[in-house]
Amino acid sequence: MTDSSASLSGPFPEPALMREQYVTEGLEEAGLPAGPMEQFALWFKEAAAATGAVHEPNAMVVSTVDAEGRPSSRTVLLKGFDERGFVFFTNYDSRKAHELAANAHVSLLFPWHPMARQVIVSGTAERVGREETVAYFRTRPHGSQLGAWASAQSSVLTSRAELDRAYADLAARYPEGEQVPVPPNWGGFRVTPREVEFWQGRRNRLHDRLRYVRTPDGKDWHLERLSP
Repeated sequence: MTDSSASLSGPFPEPALMREQYVTEGLEEAGLPAGPMEQFALWFKEAAAATGAVHEPNAMVVSTVDAEGRPSSRTVLLKGFDERGFVFFTNYDSRKAHELAANAHVSLLFPWHPMARQVIVSGTAERVGREETVAYFRTRPHGSQLGAWASAQSSVLTSRAELDRAYADLAARYPEGEQVPVPPNWGGFRVTPREVEFWQGRRNRLHDRLRYVRTPDGKDWHLERLSP
């Protein structure tokens, strides 16, 4: 048995001593839109325009819980948003899909660190219609379409070679230019937000946190400020 402590020996940065002073403009209630999706659209546009600063601004951390309440998180790419919510696609046999089937409550986190910004979404997820899934699948690169078939997402592999063989077989069956059918166990989820928090880093850790909370009737939003 190897000594696991050996990997932690030697000099390395001390996390407790790593600090950054956020010097940014604040986020004020005045002038914010009535609903969170308009504010998200504004910040998303600014993140996408921050060329070289924010890598993959549509990357978000999706957190789910299983039937026993044990959480899990992973990074997924946002593929659409509108007044109805936020959309991503996955294998319906994956861990996150099984957990969403057991508990539809989900959290999304957009970590736009170079801009000292975060957006945190709490809500519930449901599958999108098949037509929406097919329409998006047709926009994916050919290799990504094959990958959706080749990967039995979240299942245990004996080796990388097993995955590569599956992909090679599919590439031979569906060469470039030939339409790849949509896997029956692959599709989208739409997260309908219940709360959306906009976090802006400020000096001395006195950050701005403004949270939209959906009203009980589900028709409007209430905006509140949270202590950092």
